[in-house]
Amino acid sequence: MRSQDEKVDAFRHLHAEGCFVMPNPWDVGTAVTLEQMGFPALATTSAGHAWTLGRPDNGVRRDEALEHLRQIAAAVDVPVNADFEHGFAHDPDGVAVNVQLAAATGIAGLSIEDSTGDPGEPLFHFDLAVERIRAARQGIDESGTGVLLTGRSEGFVVGRPELEETIRRLQAYAEAGADCLYAPMIDTAEQVAAVVAAVAPKPVNLLAFKPFMTVAEAAELGVRRISVGGTLARVAWAGFRAAAEEIAERGTFTRLTDLPNNASVNAVFS
Repeated sequence: MRSQDEKVDAFRHLHAEGCFVMPNPWDVGTAVTLEQMGFPALATTSAGHAWTLGRPDNGVRRDEALEHLRQIAAAVDVPVNADFEHGFAHDPDGVAVNVQLAAATGIAGLSIEDSTGDPGEPLFHFDLAVERIRAARQGIDESGTGVLLTGRSEGFVVGRPELEETIRRLQAYAEAGADCLYAPMIDTAEQVAAVVAAVAPKPVNLLAFKPFMTVAEAAELGVRRISVGGTLARVAWAGFRAAAEEIAERGTFTRLTDLPNNASVNAVFS
């Protein structure tokens, strides 16, 4: 198993050129499976993790999130990026402390978002949002791990789909020390191209939450990495719910066909 330093180096190298896909497992089993498929890096999903605990997204405690990161990072030999939500703190000092705790789990990168969880004021005020990214940068630097920091602007997620404001925030996060920039839920070539150009030469993460763009098309626009957030988890939930609803409502089992047998699943973990 590679050391954290080696994983961090590998993760930074992936961001230097080209475009790579970094899918999001939600537990150790899915992480190991995705690694065996050949993906060069993985990212956790706060939503997928929360659903395994019977909670909504953003419903996981800090200690639970940190343990989840330890488990995923220890289970695979590829770099893992942490969906660290809003840093489990509002004030910059709290973000810095929590980022240091996250960096000690063995991850190679982490993201900090600017959403508050308050429907009335869904984004942190601009200046505070920037200070939070600066604090995250300080926390990583003090940890000595070199973990890659991604700054996320959540306007398109929380009902504020304003591209100009999103870009303003991403540019400020880049200046505050973010290594990679991320605006989840943008979904047109024009939006993607605008974000890439605005923060160049720093790399951009694209969220593939629906089939609006291929890897080749994203690479052509200059996207450096692609993640899927909780989308693979939603795919799994869709299949599970459809099969269970058929059993509950119709008493039939037609969806229990063309499934991998136990031996083939066991082989993944042998």
